[in-house]
Amino acid sequence: MDRIELELYLNKLLETARFKDYCPNGLQVEGRRRVKKIATGVTASAAFIEAAVEWGADAVLVHHGYFWRNEAPQITGRKYGRIKLLIQNDLNLFAYHLPLDDHPDYGNNAQLGAKMGWIADDMRFGDHNLGWMSTLPMPITLAHFTAQVEQTLGRTPLVLGDPERELRRVAWCTGAAQSYFDAAIEAGADVFLTGEISEPTTHTAAESGVAFLAAGHHATERFGIQSLGTHLSETFDLEHLFIDIHNPV
Repeated sequence: MDRIELELYLNKLLETARFKDYCPNGLQVEGRRRVKKIATGVTASAAFIEAAVEWGADAVLVHHGYFWRNEAPQITGRKYGRIKLLIQNDLNLFAYHLPLDDHPDYGNNAQLGAKMGWIADDMRFGDHNLGWMSTLPMPITLAHFTAQVEQTLGRTPLVLGDPERELRRVAWCTGAAQSYFDAAIEAGADVFLTGEISEPTTHTAAESGVAFLAAGHHATERFGIQSLGTHLSETFDLEHLFIDIHNPV
């Protein structure tokens, strides 16, 4: 597949023009023109790039790429090391941040909801309406809910709330969306699931009575990029490999 064709397809599919993001979306580092093998991952770390090179990838597709707002623009140190790896191996780097969070089919929130068996309703909240909501078919306790999350994500979340509290309205937003907690509460959530937690979150949960789960930034954002890679492999007959570099955060 032609690299330019791939970028145009991804930009259109993920509707990148709709977003005022914290980083550029699309092709961030140019590599070889022809793409046959594409590796996906959450973050374009050096370890991920090295694994992609070893597999023989022509392109890598990630959620967390480079050139973030307010970061130093110089290509030195660790940034230089990562970009050097890409250029030396003629490897394309595609990165999609908010567009991947938001996509209704291949997005992080859509895929986490699908893995958990939640049927999303029309309610959205937070910046860009990235937060999702679902009404469970029957109430379950926070303890049961936590066990389901742990089984699906393969890690024990940090939980705030009474384990015996019954939940019906579930709100979620993957990654570092703890700042959306107030918006989730206002939207009528009984529990809010995201990746990370901040110091004020404890007080917000205690004072509102709404449960909160921090299940890991990396862990909650593994499914969207995998789904997008699978879609590309099926649509364009590309070889696809998801490379999961462990991250406890």
